[in-house]
Amino acid sequence: MKKVLLIFSIISLTVVTNSCESDITSLNEDPKHPTVVPSGLLVASAEQELISQLLTPNVNNNIARFFTQQWAQTTYIDESNYDMVTRPIPRNHYNRMMASSSAAVHSPGVLSALRDAKQFLQNESLDAAKKNNNMAIIELTNVYAWSNLVDTYGDVPYFGALKAVPGTPGPSEIPYDDAKAIYLDLLKRIDAAIAMINTTQNGYTEDLFYNGNMAKWRKMGNSLKFRLAVTLSDVEPAIAKANAEAAYNAGLFEAKEDSWGLSAFPSGLFANPVYQEAVQSGRNDFIPSDVLVDYMNLTSDPRRDRWFTKVGGTYKGGVYGANNSFLGYSHMTSPKSTNGIPDVGEDGSYMLITENAQGYLLDYTEIMFLRAEAAARGFNVGGSAASLYSQAVTASMTEYGISSANASTFVAANPFNASNWKQSIGAQAWVAMFNKGFQAWNFARRLDYPVFVNPDDSAVEGVPVRMKYSDQEYLLNKNYVTAAAQKIGGDKVTTKVFWDVF
Repeated sequence: MKKVLLIFSIISLTVVTNSCESDITSLNEDPKHPTVVPSGLLVASAEQELISQLLTPNVNNNIARFFTQQWAQTTYIDESNYDMVTRPIPRNHYNRMMASSSAAVHSPGVLSALRDAKQFLQNESLDAAKKNNNMAIIELTNVYAWSNLVDTYGDVPYFGALKAVPGTPGPSEIPYDDAKAIYLDLLKRIDAAIAMINTTQNGYTEDLFYNGNMAKWRKMGNSLKFRLAVTLSDVEPAIAKANAEAAYNAGLFEAKEDSWGLSAFPSGLFANPVYQEAVQSGRNDFIPSDVLVDYMNLTSDPRRDRWFTKVGGTYKGGVYGANNSFLGYSHMTSPKSTNGIPDVGEDGSYMLITENAQGYLLDYTEIMFLRAEAAARGFNVGGSAASLYSQAVTASMTEYGISSANASTFVAANPFNASNWKQSIGAQAWVAMFNKGFQAWNFARRLDYPVFVNPDDSAVEGVPVRMKYSDQEYLLNKNYVTAAAQKIGGDKVTTKVFWDVF
């Protein structure tokens, strides 16, 4: 695909126009880091890094699916037991999202690529509307990445982070900022970005997710604002309500086609990360957990046919006995194939672990569950909590090719419980966010359902509700990270982020 080639071509953009000159000043130039890079390539690179990191099940980089006890392991179970030290997972996630906060470490990251894109965009010869559209794309992607860091760690370096321009060193140590202050600033940045959008023109053609379609980017901005607003509900209810209602009135996702991400991954080097790790790598030790499968069995969930194979005629999740002896499991499954072509859902969606399977970072199903939650909290978002709950569950069923009749039967058998709406929405959102680790983690932490039990052999003091700070920060940004840890109540996985108050 052209876009994929475009992304990887950034590697070859080593501008060496002076390589044949005898001028000794050329010795001061770094041929591996070009002076100027088209900002669109950096945006595409940031999008690729972002979706790869947040969707990968690679246990070196992302174990969010274990935090929500939807996945389990069979052969190597350290990460299922929340060992994040043997493999420095907090460090790797932090660096891939931002790069180290210290100039001593030159690690690429999503946010550093977006910083550079913004810098290069300023000098590109574009009309004002086109440049504003491109800046809006950069900013909305920035906000998404920053909110993930806050949701993952709590306080992080923000206002003083990534200030260095391309090719120049930054400060050696950077203060950590208050997580709520960051969130409030992110809401302002979303509003500013949306105000830049001109839907009569496109943005970046290199944009992997929407191909520069600014009408879709406007919906993405509103939907991202809605997500952040609902997340604030328990700590800033008035701000949450005002922003959620404003975002809803401005226009949220209306169908799966609006979702932000990839409806189908390309092949080869940019295949779906789950396929790369669960199929292409040859490993088969990732399995659905008994926590998830038992619940889906209890509710007779039709999505089981799309996600899992059967063992002995029934669906079984990963089950461990004494001393972690493994008793039984079902695998996640690829769809059946006809003449070598995968069968897909009724709406054309690919299943979980094919090379071209879909991957979304913010999607219609999530927004519908957030709307149900907002309505239950008393926000005016276009329907009752019960009605929106039904629509949210149906959206998830449709996403995976379940018929409307089967979806209706399921909702009737598992109705909305107004007296315990957090349990109703929390449990079904958790199921719907299967294979969307960070999204599932946010719902579970905010709504406190399902209730997870820490494994007997857990490496930590409880089921993680945050990740510890990068160990590298204690070497390179020691004073500030130590102060940040003290401020939030200790750098522990059981220290809640600011919005997780119950």
